Amino acid sequence: MQHGSLIPRFGRARRDPTLAVLEGFHPLKHALRFGATLLDVVTSDPAQLERLAHSLAPDVAERMCGLALAVEPEVFSQLAPLTPATGVMALAQRPTCDPAAILQAQQRTAPVVLLEDPRDLGNMGACVRVSAGADAAAVLSTGSHDPWHPDALRGAAGLHFALPVARLDDLDRLRERSGPLIALDPDGEPLDPAALDPRSILAFGTERHGLSDQLTAMADARISIPMRAGVSSLNLATSVSAVLFAWRLR
Repeated sequence: MQHGSLIPRFGRARRDPTLAVLEGFHPLKHALRFGATLLDVVTSDPAQLERLAHSLAPDVAERMCGLALAVEPEVFSQLAPLTPATGVMALAQRPTCDPAAILQAQQRTAPVVLLEDPRDLGNMGACVRVSAGADAAAVLSTGSHDPWHPDALRGAAGLHFALPVARLDDLDRLRERSGPLIALDPDGEPLDPAALDPRSILAFGTERHGLSDQLTAMADARISIPMRAGVSSLNLATSVSAVLFAWRLR
């Protein structure tokens, strides 16, 4: 059986804001664990998928293998710019997410991570991954990049489904927030995990430019990560991880 119709279907999905393209075994594993609605699961090597599933994700192995459709290798190789070595890809529905509702939530018990204009999709995904691991309330981003881009999903290993992830299209929405807006700034006060409000919105800027003047002016406080003298900055995902886990382990 030929499955050539999957090629344009996966291509269209990359431009569809309601869909997520999952490239590889680990994004699919986490999508299943966290309740994603899967539309298509395809594999070029069913035997390899079964081995991986039972070895690395026995909790979802039966569902994963039961959903997977075996397709010709020549078709599979055209479903993504870089073919996953694990031989599996999937399409899923994106969960609906209202950034304003997240920012205004009164009962929030964990910080929201706000990424201002992140530039690297893989790094965006890594921020989602560490945020999920630290059980943050959500990840919001501004700028032109889609936080659900397949490259970001791959960097997050599919953990977008473990917490709300969305783009914030207007910084003015922050004015109606619940909880303090905390800007990460090299000139801020040293991070004190015990003093960090669990309802905080933690704003991280780019490595090169930091946070914008507009966002910094809106902040209730500025904090910095204590570092060795001479080290100018940390990778974005490393900064997110340092602050979130300092809060979590306080």
